[in-house]
Amino acid sequence: MTATGLRRFLEPRAPDVARCELCAAPAGAGHGHVVNTESRALQCACRACYLLFSHEADTARRFRAVPERYLYLPSFRLSAADWEALRIPVRTAFFFHNSVLGRVAAFYPSPGGATESELPPAAWERVLAANPGLPEALPDVEALLVDRGPDGSGCYLVPIDACYELVGLVRTRWKGFDGGQDAWEAIEGFFAELRGRSKTGGGDG
Repeated sequence: MTATGLRRFLEPRAPDVARCELCAAPAGAGHGHVVNTESRALQCACRACYLLFSHEADTARRFRAVPERYLYLPSFRLSAADWEALRIPVRTAFFFHNSVLGRVAAFYPSPGGATESELPPAAWERVLAANPGLPEALPDVEALLVDRGPDGSGCYLVPIDACYELVGLVRTRWKGFDGGQDAWEAIEGFFAELRGRSKTGGGDG
C-alpha cells in the first residue's frame, strides 16, 4: 500500500470535499474504494466508477472495486506453533492474494505503517489445510485478518481497506515501546466494531 493510499486513514477528508480519484467527480459520503493492482494504491471512487470495476470474475483488470463483505470465522484454527512458523512478530496480521505477484502476501500493522512479512509457503499451506472450509477471499481486494488477542485467535474475512484502516489507527495512536493505553483501547475498539458488523462465516473447522 502506497503512502498516498494510506493517507486517507491518517488524515480523513471531509465528505463534502472527497472526490473520485478516477474521474474527479464528487465521491459522496460513505464512498467506496478501488485497488490499483499494479501499484497497490487504494483510491476513492464515486458510485459509477465503483460499479464499473466491481466485476468479481474479472481478475485481469488493473482496477478492482473493494467489496463490502465482512465475515467472522469462529471455527478458524491457528496454533501457537503455526503462528510462529508464519514469522509474524506481532499479534495481528492480514493475508491476501496479490495477483501481480501470484502469491499470498502477509502484512502487519506497525508504527511505521503496513509492514510486509516474508510468508513461508509451506507454513501457510498448513494453516489452510487445518481450515478446509475457509471462505475464499477475492484476490487483491479482500483479506483474512487474524488477531491473536488475549482471549484467543480471531479471524475475519474483510475488505482490504478495513486492514489499512487498522494500519492507520496503529500508526497514529502508537506511543513508545508498548503502544500505550490509548492505542490498545483503539485497537480493541476496532475489533469490537468489526465483530459487530460481521456476519458469521462458514468453516468446517
